[in-house]
Amino acid sequence: MNNTPESLTETRGGPDAGRMRIRRVGRVHGSVRVPGDKSISHRSLILGGLASGQTVVTGFLPSDDCLRTLSAFSSLGVQISQTDPSSVHLDSPGFTGLAEPDSILDFGNSGTASRLMCGVLAGSSFFTVMTGDDSLRKRPMKRVVEPLSSMGAKIDGAGAGSRLPLAIRGNPLKGIYFFNAHKSAQVKSSILLAGLNAEGPTTVEEPVQTRDHTERLLPLFGGKVTRENLRTTVHPSRLTGTRLHVPGDFSSAAFFLALGLLTPSSSLTLEDVGLNPTRTGLLRVLDAMKARTLRVIPSNPLTGESEPCGNIHVGFSELEGIDVPPEWIPNIIDEIPILAACAACARGTTTIRGASELRVKESDRIRGIALALQVLGVPCEEFPDGLSIKGLGPEPRLKGGTVDSLNDHRIAMAMAVLGSRLPEGESLIIRGTDFVSTSFPGFTELFNQVVEC
Repeated sequence: MNNTPESLTETRGGPDAGRMRIRRVGRVHGSVRVPGDKSISHRSLILGGLASGQTVVTGFLPSDDCLRTLSAFSSLGVQISQTDPSSVHLDSPGFTGLAEPDSILDFGNSGTASRLMCGVLAGSSFFTVMTGDDSLRKRPMKRVVEPLSSMGAKIDGAGAGSRLPLAIRGNPLKGIYFFNAHKSAQVKSSILLAGLNAEGPTTVEEPVQTRDHTERLLPLFGGKVTRENLRTTVHPSRLTGTRLHVPGDFSSAAFFLALGLLTPSSSLTLEDVGLNPTRTGLLRVLDAMKARTLRVIPSNPLTGESEPCGNIHVGFSELEGIDVPPEWIPNIIDEIPILAACAACARGTTTIRGASELRVKESDRIRGIALALQVLGVPCEEFPDGLSIKGLGPEPRLKGGTVDSLNDHRIAMAMAVLGSRLPEGESLIIRGTDFVSTSFPGFTELFNQVVEC
C-alpha cells in the first residue's frame, strides 16, 4: 500500500540526514516478510567460508553488518558471488586454504562479526588486524580474547586486548572447558568456532540457554557437536559446503509485532519468521502482559538440528505491565527497546532488571531508552541493570518532540513504533537513524506498506 502522506519519513541526505519523523498511525493491516535473520546470516557466511567447496545461502540479510562478514571472507580468499542481494554463493578452499588478507579487516558496527571472527582467526596460520567504527571500538572484546588466549591464541590490542583494533597472530589451539558467565551467544560461538580447529574437544557451559544458531548450523556443514543440557561440546571438524535458507529475523519482526499489538483495529501477518525458541522469549513476555491476539503458526517441526520458522498473526491487545523475571532477560536482550515501547502503552508498571549487558550494546541502551521515553512523557526510572516503566495505557497521552537514538538502530525503530501512538497533530523526530540499515534495510518502506494514517 502506498500512503500519501507517509506516516514514517526518513531523511538520508542534506543537513537533516539521519533523521526519521513519525506521526500517528490510524490502522495496521496486511502481510509482510521481514529481512533475513542477522545472526543466522553471519553464521551461515562464517561456516560457509570455513567449509570446503560450495555453499549457497538464500534469504541472506544484505545489511551493512552482514556485508562486513562477507567482505572479510572475500579478503581471506573465498570466492563469492550474489545472484541477487539475498542469495549468496561461496566457493571456499576450507579453513586450511584461507589466506592472509592484504589489508585490515573492518567490521564497521558489527559486534557479532568481530567477536565471532576472533574465534575463526585465532587458529589460522597467518596474521590479521581487525578494527571497526568508533562505536565498535568502544565495545568490550576481552570477553572473547581471554578464553581464546587460554586456548593458545596470540591476540594483542587496545587496552591490553580489551578493545578493537586487535592484532591476531594465528597459532595452534587446544580445546578448553569454558563457563560462559557473560551469558553471551557471541562469546559462546567464538569459542566453539575456534574449537573446530583445536586439538581435542572444546566445551562451553552456560548458566542459562543463549541463542543456539551456531550449534544448530554446524551439523549441516558436517561439524561434530554434542549438546547436553546447558553444555555444548564441539570436536575438531573439517566442514563441507551445503545449501541453507535463512528465515526472517525475529528481532526485526518484533517491531511489527509490537506495531500490531499497540494499534487499534490492526490485523497483521508476519511471514516466514524464525521461531528458534532461544530467540522468541519476547512472545513469553507478551503473553504474561496479556497479549491475547498473538497466534504463531509453525511451518516446520521444532528440532535441535534445524531453524524452525513460521507465520505470526497479531492484532490489537490491551497490555498489562509485569515484572520481567531476570532469567528471561538473556533471550530477550535485543528486544528490550521494543519491549519498552510496549510497556509504555500498558496498564501498570513494567520492571526490567538483570539487563546490565544493555550498557555495552551499540549504545548504552538503558540510558538511551530512558531518555527517549522521558521526551515522550512516559514516566521511567533508570537502574544500573534495567528500567521501571509506568505505562500510560492503550491510548497513551504521549508528547511529541525530538529524541536522540544515540545512533542505535533498535532504539530508533522502537521509538518509531511508539511514536505511531502520538495524538493527532503531534509528531516525533528521531535523530541518529543512519544505523537502522545495519540490521533492517528497508524498515521505513515496510512500515509505510502496512499502515494507514
